Amino acid sequence: MHVIAAKAVCFQEALTDDFKAYQQQIVKNAQALCKGLIDRGIRIVSGGTDNHLMLVDLTTYDLTGKAVEKLMDEAHITCNKNTIPNDPKSPFVTSGIRLGTPAVTSRGMKEADMDRIAEAIAIVIKGQESAVDEARAIVQTLTDKYPLN
Repeated sequence: MHVIAAKAVCFQEALTDDFKAYQQQIVKNAQALCKGLIDRGIRIVSGGTDNHLMLVDLTTYDLTGKAVEKLMDEAHITCNKNTIPNDPKSPFVTSGIRLGTPAVTSRGMKEADMDRIAEAIAIVIKGQESAVDEARAIVQTLTDKYPLN
């Protein structure tokens, strides 16, 4: 019974105008993040996004998703290694990373903030270990501006 009740509460919340606005902002943020990455020369597998996720192709940088996932973690940016279409690397290493925007949207971030996040991500991808501190400083600025409630 408790599972049915939980679903009912979830569906009720999904019908609210606030939830619709939140979902729309997630997509706007994802599109802005894609644009920011593309403008910085980072390839998005699909060329953009229509939802909350995007897949970054790292093959032109000769980097693995596993390595970039670790570097991003050091910069306090959460991402996941992910295979890309026709990935030449194994699923345990990958040639891509997956990024999403729900968490930052929940903190209140908007499109302009996504450009700063794109900057931090591009800095890490292009500069690797030597760029982690610079990216972490950008992240710190944003998390200070949008603290967890």
